[in-house]
Formats: sequence, C-alpha cells, structure tokens
Amino acid sequence: MTKQLGFYYQQEHCSGCCTCQVACKDKNDLEGGQLFRKVKEFSGGDYWQIGKIVHQNIYAFWLSVSCNHCQDPVCLKNCPSGAIQKRPADGIVFIDQERCVGCHSCAENCPYGAPQFNPKNGKMGKCDFCRGLLAESKPPVCVAACPLRLLEYGQLDELRQTYGSTSRIQGMPSSDLTKPSLVITPHRDAIWNKTET
Repeated sequence: MTKQLGFYYQQEHCSGCCTCQVACKDKNDLEGGQLFRKVKEFSGGDYWQIGKIVHQNIYAFWLSVSCNHCQDPVCLKNCPSGAIQKRPADGIVFIDQERCVGCHSCAENCPYGAPQFNPKNGKMGKCDFCRGLLAESKPPVCVAACPLRLLEYGQLDELRQTYGSTSRIQGMPSSDLTKPSLVITPHRDAIWNKTET
C-alpha cells in the first residue's frame, strides 16, 4: 500500500523571503532560469475615500510551490520515453535522467509548471522530493531551509488529518485533474472560495 508523501505549506505566515527557492536551486545546482521550487508574489486591491477617511483593501501574499507529486500525474501519462516515474512505496514522482529525451512534453502538460528544461544537458528536471536526503532520514532541503518553519512534509493522509484538505488557492490551477499531494493553510486573501475549508 502506497504511503503517499506530500508537502504542507502554511502560506498564511509566509513572508516571501525565497529561502526555500534559493536552497533548492543551490542543492540541485540549477542553471539560470531553472527553478524546482518557485516563490511568487500576488498583490492588489484598491482604496476609496469617504469624506476625510481613506479605506483600503490592499493585499499581498506569496505562494511557494514545487512539483506536487500528484496522485494522478499528467506529466507521467504524457511522457513518451517513460522517463517520468512514480515510486510505488511513497508516490514520489521523478524523472529518470537516463531515459529523458528533453522533449518538453511533461512541461507542456503539467498545470503547475514543475518540469524545467536544462539547456546544459538537454534534459528535463524537477523536484524529486530530495530522494537522496530522505534516504538519509533528512528532510527535503526546502523544508529544512525555511526560517519560519512554514514548510513540512509527511504522509499525505496524516497531513490532511492535521491541517485539512485545501490544495487550491488563488494563483494555482484547479487540483481536480491531477490530485496534488499538497495541503495549504492559505493566507486570508488567497482563499479560492471563502466557503471552502
């Protein structure tokens, strides 16, 4: 029986410092423009004045996201060389570099933009949940690097029991197609549907 691993992200307190992104880029020795974990800023809102009082609803929040090691990965289904694989024991989705032909099919089909092309070796790459570190009983580098301890990892069912089941927020595509292994405690302005829990 698969014990699907997943990420938990406490977005509500994220400051957008990008430490997780930098740690991932450094650990994987990525080329310029390649990011296996991305931190994006979302901001907006407006203000209005009634008499001498100015009211505002300005907001800013950040989203840190990597490959979601989906339970039903479309990248795997559309890989013509069989390079994308999903480990049966823990559900980690990874790219076998020996089989990858660099065709970009995975990148074209992933709704999260996780697979990235490496122009140096002509292959695709993405977050592999730091499989090497996990084998040494160490956490993924993004989890270890977060100074506010807002990223966690663990078995998906346990994360959902503890933190709920929200995996779609403003700035992310629908999670219905791929079933991402991700749980988010969203920032109040990032909640996709105010009635969603």
